Amino acid sequence: MTRTGTRLLVAGVGNIFLADDAFGPEVIRALDRRPLPPAVRVRDFGIRGMDLAYELLDGYDTAVLVDAAARGHRPGTLSLIEPDAPGPATGLAPPEAHGMDPARVLALAAHLGDEPLPRVLVLACEPEVRPRGDEDILPGLSAPVRDAVERAVAALHTMVPVLLADPAATPPLSRPDESVGLPPAGLPLPVGDGAEDR
Repeated sequence: MTRTGTRLLVAGVGNIFLADDAFGPEVIRALDRRPLPPAVRVRDFGIRGMDLAYELLDGYDTAVLVDAAARGHRPGTLSLIEPDAPGPATGLAPPEAHGMDPARVLALAAHLGDEPLPRVLVLACEPEVRPRGDEDILPGLSAPVRDAVERAVAALHTMVPVLLADPAATPPLSRPDESVGLPPAGLPLPVGDGAEDR
């Protein structure tokens, strides 16, 4: 059962020209073939961090960011992460024009808005191929990340009804054993005691 008035954002983030960083946009594209309920706003933000920061201020109860994140798992592993809410921003730099740092976007959104941010979850996929700074274009997902796209779509179809019924609930992943007992590594979001794999 959907709670009346629950607002949920599913946002794909990542650069489609930088190998496995395209995971988020590819999941959003796959959702065109298997859509989420109409009550959910699904949008590919790509590398438009400023757009995402403003979207987060639009009164959502929960936002699920879909992204590639190096955490030290086997490539293609899905993790559900709940980052700590950003603290007060000092010396805040805007999001990069050709990149998306979710931690920076969350900090910017917190700085721009008067209301609290929505609860933010990150459905992350362990990348196999991440270009180095000297590579301009490296299109295409690696095989393990390409295989994870449909699993991520299935995971979202499992998570979304739970979050629509109760935005504070802990939604399950379709394969929760994927993120059990592995150490966090390279998380692109600020983490503290509140961030964990689910």
